[in-house]
Amino acid sequence: MTIQTQYVGDRGTQAGEVQVSSEGQRDFELIDRFLEGDTSAFDSLVQKYQKDVYRLAYRMTQSVDDAKDLAQETFLQAYRALKGFQRHSSFYTWLYRIAVHLCLHHRQRSGRVTPVAEIPDIPAPDAPPLYDLLEAEQRQAVALAIAALPPQQRAALTLRVHQNLSYKEIGEILQCSAGAARANVFHAIQKLRMQLAGFGEDS
Repeated sequence: MTIQTQYVGDRGTQAGEVQVSSEGQRDFELIDRFLEGDTSAFDSLVQKYQKDVYRLAYRMTQSVDDAKDLAQETFLQAYRALKGFQRHSSFYTWLYRIAVHLCLHHRQRSGRVTPVAEIPDIPAPDAPPLYDLLEAEQRQAVALAIAALPPQQRAALTLRVHQNLSYKEIGEILQCSAGAARANVFHAIQKLRMQLAGFGEDS
């Protein structure tokens, strides 16, 4: 089953269109224009959401190159599948669902956890103050801890903390209940606390 077919099929099992905000309604109007043959309308959707999709992909992969590729693939999948979009969710939750699915598949395929840029052992002449180095080291520790989370927990945490989505929206993206989305975020935070306990005590 292709990704495109999967998304169309999943949406087709639901009934009725979701209630959307005025911003969401504008997205639907752009989609209508695109379906009527105005390809520039899709360009407008890309411009509107490309930064958010890239940030989501980067948070999921911790790789600039992978994030760029996955963001591009997300919009390519959306372009191909947009005719089958049944509007049972907002456009951006549907778009994020594609992005998250691609990111999780990419991580499973690559089988690697990529850390953020390492801090050099010997500071460069223009190195920042010690506090900044420690802060950067802490960010790296957090990034590695997040990267080690189970895929669903990592996705749920990223969507909640960095994309500021509701548990209902996260559930729609991960195709689970809002309660399950909340539980994933809770367990992710608990695991991060355990992994990061005592960080910097020896500093």
